[in-house]
Amino acid sequence: MSTSQQNTQTVPVQIVNAFVKNGQGGNPAGVVLDADQFSDAQKLSIAQKVGLSETAFVSKSETCGIKLDFFTPTKRIAHCGHATIATFSYLAALERFGDGETSKETVDGPRKIILDHGMAYMEQLAPTYTPAARWIDQGVTLDDVLKSLAITSNDLDDRARPVLVNTGNNFIVIAVKDQATLANITPDQDAINAISEKLDLIGYYIFTTDTGDTGDAGIDATTRMFAPRYGITEEAATGMAAGPLACVLHDLLEIKKDSFLIAQGEFMTEPSPSEIKVTLELKDDRITGLLAGGQGKVMKNLEIAL
Repeated sequence: MSTSQQNTQTVPVQIVNAFVKNGQGGNPAGVVLDADQFSDAQKLSIAQKVGLSETAFVSKSETCGIKLDFFTPTKRIAHCGHATIATFSYLAALERFGDGETSKETVDGPRKIILDHGMAYMEQLAPTYTPAARWIDQGVTLDDVLKSLAITSNDLDDRARPVLVNTGNNFIVIAVKDQATLANITPDQDAINAISEKLDLIGYYIFTTDTGDTGDAGIDATTRMFAPRYGITEEAATGMAAGPLACVLHDLLEIKKDSFLIAQGEFMTEPSPSEIKVTLELKDDRITGLLAGGQGKVMKNLEIAL
């Protein structure tokens, strides 16, 4: 056996789709267990070879249930919602965690996680809203945003104007009037990227409450997500954006309930239907926090040579 063969280490990586719908679709992430042994350089190399938008690395934590590190193929990032759901769903399936509250340690602090009968939920903060009239301070107008999607004000849902929402990250949440408008959106990725830089956005989350002819039981909104600033032309499921949307549904569209089911991924070039559940924490009808989550499913196992 050659020296190179002796020195080659094989790393098992589970590909877990988060926010699956009926066991299909969802948003894939790599999950590497027992990652304490790997350096950051090795984690980056593994993430590059996995080739997904994010890979999560699970290590021991002295303060939380686990420590999670997230790597794209090019760099470490502080947080990733769908990779978190993928990881905790997988760990629950392995019975490393039971139902109830746990937590994750990340480079930007601890986050609460709730596990409940195969569902994993992440906490988010109470919402803050920045209307379009205040975007001009950063050199952005509502017309700029609409033009970047090739739509006009006539395409919007009259009940709620586009708004920047933060429950921990910035998203512009845009309500359009029907599914046909949502499906036909043609994003200008360069323009969205420039606007996202000016407003410090993760991206745009466009939605409609029109369920069309699908009759999809229980779905409150159907969505699309564009985040070119983070290399995402369109994403199949975005838990960190579904939280802000649920706040808009409750506060601005005045749908007065505490639980929402969000569909995403249906209108991608390669459809990957996903479902995200959001539960609002309310006090006197005011949102004090929320949990966003869904189910994960292992799709395949990779063996990565390190």
